[in-house]
Order: sequence, then structure tokens, then C-alpha cells
Amino acid sequence: MSTLERAQSALAGLEFQHSLSREGTPVIELAPALAWEAIRRLKQQAGFDTNTFVTAVDHFPAEPRFELVWQFLSSAHADRVRLRARIDGGDPRVRTITDLFPGAAYSERECWDMFGIRFDGHVGLKRLLMPQAYEHHPLRKDFPHQGIEPDRLYREWDRLRRERPVNRDLPHAPQGN
Repeated sequence: MSTLERAQSALAGLEFQHSLSREGTPVIELAPALAWEAIRRLKQQAGFDTNTFVTAVDHFPAEPRFELVWQFLSSAHADRVRLRARIDGGDPRVRTITDLFPGAAYSERECWDMFGIRFDGHVGLKRLLMPQAYEHHPLRKDFPHQGIEPDRLYREWDRLRRERPVNRDLPHAPQGN
């Protein structure tokens, strides 16, 4: 049975479209509301036991604006499948898959940080790469290339760093003979 046939069998009854990527990976396109159930079935019924990434593509100014992409590996079959779901830009959100694949937590945090896509049910959804106080999402296509307030955050970090007391009681390097 081919990868696509295995995936189609697991997804029976769900509405989806399929295609092949340039390198031949089956790609399943579906509504965001069906994503969690499809991923659960691919794991439990088709043997896709590893989430290799969660990422997004910004299609601004088109709506739905974001394309969320998940990829999974089957260790037993040595093959991959990719899922795609288009998400509106006004309040981009989808259900987390961390209950199925705990290792997806960091990929979901990166999508939140860089694109502003929320993963409902993610217990630790916070910034991963940008400072916690940063109010923007740098991989959105409408984010200015020169950045937003780049010096303000650095100046605040530098001020806090300089205010920390220096511990002068640290042992010194041993002296040579």
C-alpha cells in the first residue's frame, strides 16, 4: 500500500484534497477544524509516529491569510505525509497537537512567535525567539523590513544588564607557578 493510500484509508469520512509535493511527499489539504482529528488518525491508524515540523506561510494580502503546515514521519514505513490548512488572518488559531505529539510544542511556539498563530490548548504558548514584551510577529509579510522599534528593546535589555550587581566574590583563575 502506498503512503497516499494509507493516509486516505485513515482519513476516510473526512473531507480533504490531496496532491504530491515536488519531491513526491503526499500533501493533504483540509479545513482547520478537521486538522486535529486527521492528525490523530494519521498517527493511530496510518503509523505516522513523529511530527517533524509545524510551520506556516503568510499569503498576505490574500484571505485566508495563513497556511499552516504539519509534516509527519512513519518510522515503520520510512515515509512522510504533509498536512495543510488555510487560516484566516483576523484571529489565526487552530487546536494544538501537543496532546498527540508533545515534541510539537516548540514548533507551535515558533509559529506563534513569528506569525501570531495561536494554538488553542497549548499550555506553554509564549515567545520562543523574540522578547516576551515584543508586540509584533516578524515573519508576517506586512512586518517592515527595517523592523519595529529595534533599538528600544536593546536599550531596555542593556539597562537591566548594567543594573545587575557584579558578584566580586567569584573565585579567580588559579595562578601559575
